[in-house]
Amino acid sequence: MTLPTTPSFRLDGKRALVTGGTRGIGLGAAVALAEAGAAVTIAARTARDIEAVIQQMVAAALTAEGVALDITDTGTVQAFVNDVEPFDILVNSAGTARHSDFADITPEDYRAVMDVNLAATLFVSQAVAGRLVAAGRPGAIIHISSQMGHVGGPRRAVYAASKHAVEGLTKAMAIELGAHNIRVNTVCPTFVETELTARNLSDPDFRRWVLSKIKLGRLGRVEDLMGPIVFLASDAAALITGTSLLVDGGWTAE
Repeated sequence: MTLPTTPSFRLDGKRALVTGGTRGIGLGAAVALAEAGAAVTIAARTARDIEAVIQQMVAAALTAEGVALDITDTGTVQAFVNDVEPFDILVNSAGTARHSDFADITPEDYRAVMDVNLAATLFVSQAVAGRLVAAGRPGAIIHISSQMGHVGGPRRAVYAASKHAVEGLTKAMAIELGAHNIRVNTVCPTFVETELTARNLSDPDFRRWVLSKIKLGRLGRVEDLMGPIVFLASDAAALITGTSLLVDGGWTAE
């Protein structure tokens, strides 16, 4: 009898691109992938923020570099991706939210959220996947979605719509890219304490409501997402594509 061998969670020799990688979940993704051995490129809008993160990561003996990039500028994104070696791993973490009552949603709110959460996710993925296909290389694409891609919530119509769309995009991408051994999945966190959620979570009533929905009784932390991201990027998830990994503390269990 030959014992099976656990596939590796290591990412040595892989190149990874993380959008929105200077804060919150994106920063956690960048650090986690680098700790697993990947050479990480962080993409964000502000060069100063990128430089600060890169300095810290290099000081921690992690392989990282950065690029100041507006991910909603499709042409610039495509030019950047075409100008470097293909990325084996993509984490689409950049995101935004504008919450309001349904009756108060404006066209500006809609476009601002959809341009980042959906359109940029699609076109950054298109650029990265296109290089992988041309090079005949496998890959892993991970979209940071949300539990709100599976349920709804008050004052979150546009945000939930964007994340439900990302879930559909993921399944369609998985179907088309599977023949090229490029896997596409989402990670769907509950409310995680980040700069993006700080304002809403500072409301005691809202915070109580959130905690009442999370079966494990606590808010998410960036660290809760780091392991799942490495898992989906690694050979340990080699047969996983077109699905969602819910990191929601049980919110969607009911």
